[in-house]
Amino acid sequence: MTETIARAESSTRVRRAPRSWSDIAFGVWGVLVMLFLFAPIIVIVIYSFNTGRLLVSWNGFGFEGFLAILEKPAIQNAVRVSVITAFISATIATALGTLAGIAMARYPGKWVWWFLGLLLLVSVTPEIVDAVALLPFFVWLGQDVGLAMFNDGIVRLSVGSSLFATAVVSYIVRARLIGMDANLEEASSDLYAKPVTTFRRITLALAMPAVLAGFLLAFTLSLDNTIVAAFVQVSGTTPWPVYVLSAVRSGLRPEIAAVSTIMLLLTLVALALVALVLKRAGDSATQIARTMTGG
Repeated sequence: MTETIARAESSTRVRRAPRSWSDIAFGVWGVLVMLFLFAPIIVIVIYSFNTGRLLVSWNGFGFEGFLAILEKPAIQNAVRVSVITAFISATIATALGTLAGIAMARYPGKWVWWFLGLLLLVSVTPEIVDAVALLPFFVWLGQDVGLAMFNDGIVRLSVGSSLFATAVVSYIVRARLIGMDANLEEASSDLYAKPVTTFRRITLALAMPAVLAGFLLAFTLSLDNTIVAAFVQVSGTTPWPVYVLSAVRSGLRPEIAAVSTIMLLLTLVALALVALVLKRAGDSATQIARTMTGG
């Protein structure tokens, strides 16, 4: 009894111990970093409710910027193109990245490190390099080879945006499967299941949370692929980032901020769905962070 009381008093003293100056300094530094990262986003969200003619001139609070989206076909078309290409790009990236991630996780060897190096090269290559390379490549395929589909703006934007997203999905799927035992797949083979059946019912089922997470992340990443989109677009299929870039010359209007706010909300919803899918699959917070970053 005496020991219990002593431990309780000791824990109380520990809880009431004053914070050190280093803890306070790191706390303040963390707040400053968060403000540095999110202050511009907060500003653009606030100014999306601006009733002024230009974004930088605050006239009052209102919803005119959001209502203008319904009145301007050019904005609607740009958003529509971005959403369609992001969906197609995410589908391509998910299909290719899932197969690559499963192969790296289930068939280890020296080739995996070479392949990871290539994926890393795709991830760190400046977008301007990809854009300059893709433009003549699409022109060659569409005009010289005669593949008319590559003259279509949606196809160009979808393929161009899927490059980086494919690498991201590959990392995520590999990270999901690399820590899982392959006993279930081996047991399925021992029970004379066909390889296709084992892949569909066991391997793909185990990887499905990461596949869904990869799809959602690929979708959000494809929404803002500005540099590649600016190079490979064709007339009539201008995506939203390129529309905003061209609008800078005449002055940003509140409707630009309004659409940006909506896309921000879509991105946050997508990330929340990723975390929810992984959490329902039984992952801890650390595992969720590890899967989403491909670690």
